[in-house]
Amino acid sequence: GCVLVVSVIEQLAQWHNSTVKAAVERLCNYIPGKYQITCHMLCCIDREMNADVVCHSLKLCKQDPGQSLCHLYPPPKVSWFSTFFQRHGFVEDLLNWNLTKGFTVFSSVCTFPLLANLCEKIKYVMRNKLPFEDFDGDKFSTFPTLRGYHWRGRDCNDKNTTVYPGRRPDNWDVKSDSNCNGIWGVDPKDGIPYEEKFCKGAGSQGVVLLGDSAGAHFHVPPEWMTVTQMSAKSFANLPMAFSDELDWPQFSEITGFLNSTIGGWTDSLYLRLRQRNRCNHRDLQNISQNGITYFSINMAAYLSFSLARNQLLDNPAIVIYATIGNDVCNGNRDTLAHMTTPKEMLSNVVQALRYLDSRLPNGSHVILTGLVDGRFLWDNLHDRYHPLGQLNKDVTYSQIYSFLDCLQVSPCSGWLTSNETLRNLTSERALQLSNVLKEIASSEKFSNFDVFYMDFPLRQTAEEWRKMGGENWQLIEPVDGFHPSQIAAALGTSITWQKALHEWPQVLGKENPFNNQIEDVFKDQGGH
Repeated sequence: GCVLVVSVIEQLAQWHNSTVKAAVERLCNYIPGKYQITCHMLCCIDREMNADVVCHSLKLCKQDPGQSLCHLYPPPKVSWFSTFFQRHGFVEDLLNWNLTKGFTVFSSVCTFPLLANLCEKIKYVMRNKLPFEDFDGDKFSTFPTLRGYHWRGRDCNDKNTTVYPGRRPDNWDVKSDSNCNGIWGVDPKDGIPYEEKFCKGAGSQGVVLLGDSAGAHFHVPPEWMTVTQMSAKSFANLPMAFSDELDWPQFSEITGFLNSTIGGWTDSLYLRLRQRNRCNHRDLQNISQNGITYFSINMAAYLSFSLARNQLLDNPAIVIYATIGNDVCNGNRDTLAHMTTPKEMLSNVVQALRYLDSRLPNGSHVILTGLVDGRFLWDNLHDRYHPLGQLNKDVTYSQIYSFLDCLQVSPCSGWLTSNETLRNLTSERALQLSNVLKEIASSEKFSNFDVFYMDFPLRQTAEEWRKMGGENWQLIEPVDGFHPSQIAAALGTSITWQKALHEWPQVLGKENPFNNQIEDVFKDQGGH
């Protein structure tokens, strides 16, 4: 983090031909108000030092005994911690400023009074995977971020625990909207409740994603570190991004529902189910977590706390069960030893499915998604310039991957590496785990849902994008060089939908013939 921030500051100074101090002020002016306090900790950067030197000197990057010194840029020819700093008088400046105290604070920004409250909120939602603002405790919210309605359908009455998206209507919603789909009241022409007229027998169902950071749609905006395009507008979404854990589920492949503001376009399974049956409005849950694996947690316990579905009162759901890479991805030096084994995968997935069978309403469906072949990442990015390297043509994705691997914080040491043998072994394990999921789908039977398997459609997505004139690298998030981009998410939805239409039409339900009438009757109902 320090290296990224200092790199941006140095490039801002270069691009605007200014001092580093002026570049810091410029960056601080771009950042929304309450986050500017962190900028005051960046006063001691010297333009003649590269970001690695600065961050190591401030003790924000560490070097364990016997470990190599991690750096993104070529090291200076002089000694990092003696000749170079003494010549510039930097050590004395740091001591005079009481750096030990100052940068201990910087390294834990949650100690700042203005940020402490937000940090506590973020810790709460990351720990519980539940909305922070949920006054009636039904796991749905009227607040967008902090696991609010960006992640789950928007609550329409946060003071009544019996009112929430996805439930079957209470007395056909004659007097009020109990399931938040915007359909309620009685048709004055014939006295029939609208919910009964339009939704009875329509096969209403929700969509639930149990996923990892790809399902949550992790994204760091490239404009945050591309100085040639940087302005205050670049950081306007920073507060929202932080309070959504740098995830953008509202644009995601499974539960997206808003027009994308991060490039590409939004297309999702939820939007298509809603278009097919307007009674499905707001019935979505994205229960994804950055870094989650099948093996790292007790999935049944995780679901018992996070999943909002009542077997007796709610509509059936399509559950997408997808951690597409994290079971083989970690930042450990002995990465193969820390991957989920086929035996572990079988045990944990079956355990989770048995728990779902006790919670999902009858008539639900579960789709198990296979793991991706992540060799696609290195093959298409390693020799391209990262956003940090575009100004001076000095930082490639290969360098970024090596830097993160050295720090042991790589999102995937097995795939983001120049070691072809290791990349192949990682893909081999991913295929083994996918085959476990495929076998579960074909052999395991459950009372309340059927189970299907599908491969992650990376190859088909790339083929479709090339037909549209695109290039493979555009399907990968530019900053982290690891996650699917917005374009990949939208194209993946189309491919998944077509497969389901042809192979599992029963999963998607039938088209509601009253969709147009629903829109006509309720188009003037503000907020629905």
